[in-house]
Amino acid sequence: MNPNYLNLGNTDLALAAALILINGALSLLLKLELTRRLLWASVRTVVQLLLVGHILAWVFQFDRWYLVIGLMTLMTIIAGLAASRRGGRTYRGMRADGMLSIWLSSWLVTMAALFVIIRIRPWYEPQYAIPILGMILGNTLTGVSLGLERMTEELIARRDQVDLLLSLGATRWEAARLPARQAIRAGMIPTLNAMSVVGIVSLPGMMTGQVLAGQSPLQAVRYQIVIMFLIAAASALGTTLAVLACYWRLFSPEHRFHTERLLQRAANKV
Repeated sequence: MNPNYLNLGNTDLALAAALILINGALSLLLKLELTRRLLWASVRTVVQLLLVGHILAWVFQFDRWYLVIGLMTLMTIIAGLAASRRGGRTYRGMRADGMLSIWLSSWLVTMAALFVIIRIRPWYEPQYAIPILGMILGNTLTGVSLGLERMTEELIARRDQVDLLLSLGATRWEAARLPARQAIRAGMIPTLNAMSVVGIVSLPGMMTGQVLAGQSPLQAVRYQIVIMFLIAAASALGTTLAVLACYWRLFSPEHRFHTERLLQRAANKV
């Protein structure tokens, strides 16, 4: 442990939490009606992170592969469920599509990192496996959510064009190709934007954490470069899988576009 590392206490956390009052004041002043959401989000942030901290401490202490796999599986399931909640439209099977695309892409890229790039021994070392998967999951979740949302909205907006192409003899892929391209692009843009300004405008969390813990800045940069490329690969793969799964759900092998399968999502109340 770095002797210059400063541990944070409850008082420090309380002082940081007090900064949220700025958000609350702006919400009340501008009548944004976000006060309840802000309070709920703040409480969830504290509870969830403290809970994760205790769970990780327990997993690190026992260091068993089945505990690591179990926690990684739980993280993936939660991410998969969250991926299908975005957007105003849904379809039967969207939750499964989001889950499968996130699971395959995130775990494939994480295993590549653990076995091929970083070469951890044992591979289930929780210090590496859990944080790496967590960072990949968070960004892949964003890409998949945006991709599914954009795909459904593009298909509705271009319904007449899609139906016209199919009526003129186009295949289902020829009719859906443009919406699919737009959806995959939308899912990849956040990661590309982050990569273009990393180190200049923003210092990523992993790199900052390693530097605060006393790691060499150059070594922290190397880790961050690896993580950024892992995130980019997983996000692109996950978004593509999700958009293709949506395409297969909504277009039949007979080259028909089943718009009736796209349902308006009920409005979420806070």
